[in-house]
Amino acid sequence: MTAGVGGNYDVWLPEQDRMVTVKARGLFRKQGISPLIGDRVSVSQDGFLETIHTRTNQMVRPACANVDQLMVVFSFHDPEPHFMILDKFLVESQYQGILPLIVFTKSDLSNGKDTVLDAEKAYRQAGYQVYQVTTRNEGDQAVCPDLTALKAMLAGKVTVLAGPSGGGKSSLINALTGSKQEVGELSRKISRGKNTTRHARLLKTEGGGWIADTPGFTSFYTFHIPSDQLDRYYPEFVPYLDCRYPDCRHISEPGCKVIEAVGKGAVSPFRYRSYCSLYDEVCRYEKEHPHYKEDL
Repeated sequence: MTAGVGGNYDVWLPEQDRMVTVKARGLFRKQGISPLIGDRVSVSQDGFLETIHTRTNQMVRPACANVDQLMVVFSFHDPEPHFMILDKFLVESQYQGILPLIVFTKSDLSNGKDTVLDAEKAYRQAGYQVYQVTTRNEGDQAVCPDLTALKAMLAGKVTVLAGPSGGGKSSLINALTGSKQEVGELSRKISRGKNTTRHARLLKTEGGGWIADTPGFTSFYTFHIPSDQLDRYYPEFVPYLDCRYPDCRHISEPGCKVIEAVGKGAVSPFRYRSYCSLYDEVCRYEKEHPHYKEDL
């Protein structure tokens, strides 16, 4: 399924090489099931969605299923990057078993800011695949030194783009697919992007892949990931998780190998601070909602 708006769902039929629009039967509503983009489905000849096949994964925000990789798109400048939200997306993608990719746009506007460049270095050190896109446009298509490599990553995959409004997702999609998505401007009054994407949808790419453009966001939460599991979703921590105490949370415990790795430069202090902040946020939520795990 490639899109869904107002009870109508677009479904790509590969054997017929065409798109059809269908409606969902009332059975799904009774079962509390909502069709998602990326769903593999069966449709009837009379134009109804018959079956939603088993999902390999399911993201809540953006809402999509059967995702192979998540391309998180943040600008170097205007709007300024919110690295905590970026880290939450990285944690969520790994929790779901989805390959995360990081794309920084507007890299030519960073003016060599140390904080931005240090952050990019930290993500590369952590083992993430990081790409840069400049803001020089050619027919609303972003110029990207890594464009060929990014296109190769899309082949045969379902890739979801996620990031704040005004961060350059639509320009990047135009460059990757040759389509003409509307490119918004930044609201100067509040330094926030105008959301040109209102509904998530999948677009076909070269090489048999699909890429999802999704609405922008201003917040993101990972409260469904228990605090005592958070450390495993920081990949640079993994070699150092055999601390003195089995229940070490890497905050202030003696004999913590993660803290030692930070001191030796093997783990970025930038990323470690991110972990501590996110850990504290999740712990506060768990304390305020003591029965939340029962609903997971």
